[in-house]
Amino acid sequence: MDSVEIVAQSLYLASLDTNSGKSGVAFGVMDLLTKRAGSVAVFRPIVRDEHARRPADGLEAEPSGGDPVITLLRGHYRLSQTYESAVGATYSDVRADAEAALSLIVERYHALADDHDVVLVVGSDYSDVGASVEFAFNTRVAVNLAAPMVLIITGYRQRPADIDAALRFGVAEAEAEHATVLGTIVNRVDPKDVEEVRAAHPGTGVIAEDPALGAPTVAELIEAADATLLSGDTDVLTRTVGDVVVAAMTLPNLLLRLADDKAVILPGDRSDVLLGLLAAHQAEGTPSLSAIFLTGGIHPAPQIFDIVAGLDSRLPIALVQHDTFDMANLAGGVIGSLASGGERKAALALEAFAAGVDGDDLLDRLRLSKPTVVTPIMFEHSMLGRAKGLDKHIVLPEGAEPRILKAAEILMRRGVARLTLLGEESEVRSQAAQLGVDVSAAAVLNPGDHEIRERFAEEYARIRAHKGVTAEAAYDTVADVSYFGTMMVHTGMADGMVSGAVHTTAHTIRPSFEIIRTKPGVAVVSSVFFMCLEDRVLVYGDCAVNPDPDAEQLAAIALSSADTAAEFGVEPRVAMLSYSTGSSGSGEAVEKVREATELVRSRRPGLPIDGPIQYDAAADAGVAGTKAPDSEVAGKATVFIVPDLNTGNNLYKAVQRSAGAIAVGPVLQGLRKPVNDLSRGATVPDIVNTVALTAIQADSGAEAPRVEGHQ
Repeated sequence: MDSVEIVAQSLYLASLDTNSGKSGVAFGVMDLLTKRAGSVAVFRPIVRDEHARRPADGLEAEPSGGDPVITLLRGHYRLSQTYESAVGATYSDVRADAEAALSLIVERYHALADDHDVVLVVGSDYSDVGASVEFAFNTRVAVNLAAPMVLIITGYRQRPADIDAALRFGVAEAEAEHATVLGTIVNRVDPKDVEEVRAAHPGTGVIAEDPALGAPTVAELIEAADATLLSGDTDVLTRTVGDVVVAAMTLPNLLLRLADDKAVILPGDRSDVLLGLLAAHQAEGTPSLSAIFLTGGIHPAPQIFDIVAGLDSRLPIALVQHDTFDMANLAGGVIGSLASGGERKAALALEAFAAGVDGDDLLDRLRLSKPTVVTPIMFEHSMLGRAKGLDKHIVLPEGAEPRILKAAEILMRRGVARLTLLGEESEVRSQAAQLGVDVSAAAVLNPGDHEIRERFAEEYARIRAHKGVTAEAAYDTVADVSYFGTMMVHTGMADGMVSGAVHTTAHTIRPSFEIIRTKPGVAVVSSVFFMCLEDRVLVYGDCAVNPDPDAEQLAAIALSSADTAAEFGVEPRVAMLSYSTGSSGSGEAVEKVREATELVRSRRPGLPIDGPIQYDAAADAGVAGTKAPDSEVAGKATVFIVPDLNTGNNLYKAVQRSAGAIAVGPVLQGLRKPVNDLSRGATVPDIVNTVALTAIQADSGAEAPRVEGHQ
């Protein structure tokens, strides 16, 4: 197929038949679009009748409450549109009057497209009529929306010759109806056939089948069986079930048939086997199960379940009313959805898509116009993309923490950084196995390791000799994970450190003050938050470290914050915040800000800065025109420097809560090497983002690329 280049506001994904894995492709394409476009929406021209209404609980709707593709993309990519705006017509509408349904689809599409830069249109699911009829209708819709098409052909259980025939048919049929075919993707191809298919069809995306993407999660099996969770960690319910095994034999023979990610279906009255499976699951070197399903509605005896509770296992144990045979049949028929798999399945889908599809080429042919805004998703993509090219090594001291382990798998799958996890290796590996995450590519280091600990103790004692620290005291100190991780950064064993998911800010950053210290010419270590609003990214500093900086320190914070902003593609225009704008007020607090502003001007004459200035004058062009009409910063500030920690901490939290902003940070600045603190409420995506920005800080000598479209 000849290369096509087109300027369009939308892209239409259409599959030729069922089992194409269209939702996974839609996920990958949406990931591409959010990197390039400021405001992206999803639209489904045809949905099932039961999916036509808005789910009662919004973004986190149950599969029966809303269309799974809309729910997945809205939730994961934080799309601003309503659920209703993503729906065109239903299958009933099409059956009743196809022409009227088409008109309705076009009308609803344009209502959505008018408010967004680009719309990803995801075609129908082949759940109602014949495949050829449904594909023809999808093609008509694409033509009427003026949306170029990407055709998705299933490679599932198909020979290369069958794939070739389907590709030719699909392109010919679409072009016969005057549709523009921008590209083709063959999904779910047998891994052994990938290279043959790719060689036969240059320019076509070829995505290998990954059984884990279609495997159900423990939660999906529980829902399908209408089971009751008796025990286990709810964090593990997103773990995929690779296969099931029926426990219809003695325990020794059953143990030979276990493997990682298998679920065991066990008659509820076999308490002896239940206890044996739990013991095996927790033993080092044995397979890590995904779940146990007890059949027949038989609850273990109380004395048995007391033992189960005492083992404190994460392994989910669920009770089902089905008998063993029926439960085995039911489990074998459950197909896993991408929406239910959490961050892990999302990472797997993006990894498979990136390996099989040249996304940059696809978007280059689409020729999206440059965005005029920077969204939170664009900012995060910019960080992750830049970090991937740096090959930095980050140490994570809280190596056995579940969120850290989940984030570590995503970071390594996406190539964001090389990682070392601190902790007892058996505990870290066991915890990862129980969570069903793969961190085999990460190094695991025990701070109690004698040789390294000895070397670190000698170096720490040398650094802190002026404080009277002896080698013996240092030996105890560096066994602490925060000190050990900081020493890894100091000695070059790692490029940066991220901690704080379970430790306090003080515990995380105090060692860096003692060991790494500040950059030459920097007077104070400080912090910033990247505040990701709906259409822009702002920088707030210092909201986490310095309680009441004086004028000299405030100037240093402003300079560091401007540098950090530029490092991450935000053009620095600095507002020195106060309760007064310009010369309208006086007082000690205002004078401190005024003096700090003059210090910055004298040290960095070319830096746009204004202060003292109130927040409304700094952020709102209308207010700026009245309060500071001659300012080069007022109304368009990007870096906001607060006068003290009380103001800063309340400011960022108020904006975060009231404006729905995403706060990335705190990002420490001024250290010679990067160490960053996590909130103890940090989510897995928070950890991923913080590791990425730490990798970028570690490469701070390189010029930071701008985020496209940011002014």
